Amino acid sequence: MSQAEQLKEQGIKFYKDYDYEQALKVFEQARAAYEQEAKPDLAAEMLVNIGLVHRALNQGQQALEVMQQALGVFQGMNDASRTAQVLGNLGGVYVKLGDKEQAYNVYRQAADIFDELGDKQRYSETLLAMGELQVKEGKFMAGAATYGVGLESVEKLSASQRVIKGLVGVTNRLLGNAPAQSDDSTDSK
Repeated sequence: MSQAEQLKEQGIKFYKDYDYEQALKVFEQARAAYEQEAKPDLAAEMLVNIGLVHRALNQGQQALEVMQQALGVFQGMNDASRTAQVLGNLGGVYVKLGDKEQAYNVYRQAADIFDELGDKQRYSETLLAMGELQVKEGKFMAGAATYGVGLESVEKLSASQRVIKGLVGVTNRLLGNAPAQSDDSTDSK
């Protein structure tokens, strides 16, 4: 394992242990090591990790700046998957900054890219984040609908997600928004 990889793993451990200051230092070292190894994509991944640390420390502006740097790298490399991942993370940063409109914008972009890539898990996670944001804003019906669509692609639902999915289904049936039930005998095949 290279020095950069070791530093990355160490930074992840610090992050998971909520030692954000140490995680920040180590991710910076990992980024520099990846740059020395001429691995700009992995150095950009460290920028995302640094951004996540800044977000955890409620340093939204710093998080935004480093994630935008990473986004530029991945867009320049035409790396759609990592571009979408950064956009999804930027959504969380914009939420922290109170810019809900921009959060929706980047979440939507991320969801569209994940959908195009066939990445159902990340598509789902992004829609769930959008739905939660809508509910927090008091847009209960829109949030429930978005959250419901997000739950469709989740492979293993948690207990609370199963309850929510059931409630969304009941709500949709009560409002007449449920998809039409098909009768196999009349469907054209």
